[in-house]
Amino acid sequence: MLSQIVLASNNAGKLREFAALFAAHRIQILPQSAFNTPECAEPYGTFVENALAKARHASQHSGLPALADDSGICINALGGAPGVHSARYAGEPKSDAANNAKASAELAPHADKSCYYVCVLVLVRHPNDPQPIIAEGIWRGQWQPESAGEHGFGYDPHFYLPDHGCTAAQLAPAIKNQISHRAQALQILLDKIRAA
Repeated sequence: MLSQIVLASNNAGKLREFAALFAAHRIQILPQSAFNTPECAEPYGTFVENALAKARHASQHSGLPALADDSGICINALGGAPGVHSARYAGEPKSDAANNAKASAELAPHADKSCYYVCVLVLVRHPNDPQPIIAEGIWRGQWQPESAGEHGFGYDPHFYLPDHGCTAAQLAPAIKNQISHRAQALQILLDKIRAA
């Protein structure tokens, strides 16, 4: 059984979230910064390829098993865009407000407002692991042109959840952490780790 995993991210929020979830399984999550791991390039067109590249990179630098996630929002009427480019959809510098404005403008002429968040998690036991553990979570919603809500980040203020009657940014964080794309992917990953 795994006892330590390096998280292939420098995002403090992600580190807290993953550390709390894995603590219940007696697995310690370490930041890649503890091993002076440089940022990994993400040149690929799919979430799974980018997550795999980040996991292998972190494992190579740390000598430990590594976990990476790649996530974003896909808008059906835009052919799945912004997809893997979600964080920098409107270009540099990275800006949630600019990304949301661009997505709203591009979606305006379309009747179909359906969209979904994707999170792909990849765990490698070592850098050359031939059988990485891969888990995917998908959270479906509707694009809402008007921003609403104070919680969350990224596209959450525009990600409307019909079943809840609010955006992801209006959901209580505890509820979001139970139903989001990341929560779904994590549960699948933990199930796979236990079964391995």
